[in-house]
Amino acid sequence: MALADRWLLPEGVKEILPPEASQIEAMRRRLLDLFDSWGYELVLPPLVEHLDALLTGVGGELDLNTFKLTDQLSGHTLGIRADITPQVARIDAHRMRNEGPSRLCYCGSVMHARSTQPLAPRNPLQIGAELYGHAGVDSDVEVITLMITTLQSAGVSQELSLDLGHVGIFRALMQDAGLSEAQQYEYQSMLQRKALPEIDKFLNELDVDARLLDRLSELPRLHGGVEVLARAKELFADAPQAVLQGVEYLETLSSRIAKRFPALDQYFDLSELRGYNYHTGVVFAAYTPVYGQAIAKGGRYDDIGRDFGRARPATGFSADLKTLADLTAAVAQKAAVVAAPAGENAALLEKIDELRAQGVRVVQALSGVDQAVENGAELVLVDGEWVVKGL
Repeated sequence: MALADRWLLPEGVKEILPPEASQIEAMRRRLLDLFDSWGYELVLPPLVEHLDALLTGVGGELDLNTFKLTDQLSGHTLGIRADITPQVARIDAHRMRNEGPSRLCYCGSVMHARSTQPLAPRNPLQIGAELYGHAGVDSDVEVITLMITTLQSAGVSQELSLDLGHVGIFRALMQDAGLSEAQQYEYQSMLQRKALPEIDKFLNELDVDARLLDRLSELPRLHGGVEVLARAKELFADAPQAVLQGVEYLETLSSRIAKRFPALDQYFDLSELRGYNYHTGVVFAAYTPVYGQAIAKGGRYDDIGRDFGRARPATGFSADLKTLADLTAAVAQKAAVVAAPAGENAALLEKIDELRAQGVRVVQALSGVDQAVENGAELVLVDGEWVVKGL
């Protein structure tokens, strides 16, 4: 490696410098305080875990995005976390052991083996909240409300929209259709790409009931405003009960969210299968017109703790703190600095300690170094007392 290349970061890995770093840290503290005010307790999972624990219950998507390494002490394969949610599920299952609802939150770095989207950093600063132990619509309402409140508290001033889906609808339709795993995977892949001509061709080659074909053909077209739910109830009128229950669940959830955020635009996509390998119910994401990807996302994943030996209902959301900082309208304000002279004078040092205890930034000069005073604030000796001038 050439000398000049030694200081280059790996592709997709970014570092944060002043003053943006201070802005992100202030936002982190503000959002964790918000979570605390809602009763969410902070957990700090490790950056590295045994690979099996990191990948339990989440499927192959996370496997491909997880860095692997060998523990030189044990010889076991470890992983650098690509998502904190499985770690929190492990904590709830084995460390907390609460019988009732458990509210947990976190903020920490994750590492992706590959970028999840164009231009996205491979080292996001993931912040999120999880609610375990409750399976009703109340917990989904709470988590979505907290997600929107989090974005507002972060200072995202642009118009927000909420995207809602329900993977249970797709699962129930697949069970009713009796498609093989390979056929389900192929259909699911086309749904994600909204490849309507391919879907129509695929369905025409299936040997299934005509009513089933209609449902599978219309599913990728069920996206838009709240009127989509009315269309879905008509289309799935004679479908398995689980399908209608999924639509009605979205209807109830949407109504309750609308009461809390009347100005929030809601968009429905009944073929949205993000996180299909571990999500079990509603999935949701927040968008803003100035950013092409979701700025926060989450959903229900009731089975994620099963492989940890404790399958509890669960719902939660997460976001990248760095992305939120980029989107915020707030500009990092450079705090005023008081310049203090060099020296070991006891009264001077006492005054410096007093100012710092009050939250004032004080920079004491080093011997033999001229110290520029950008804002004109100085600690000077006046009539035998150290006072601040220019602040």
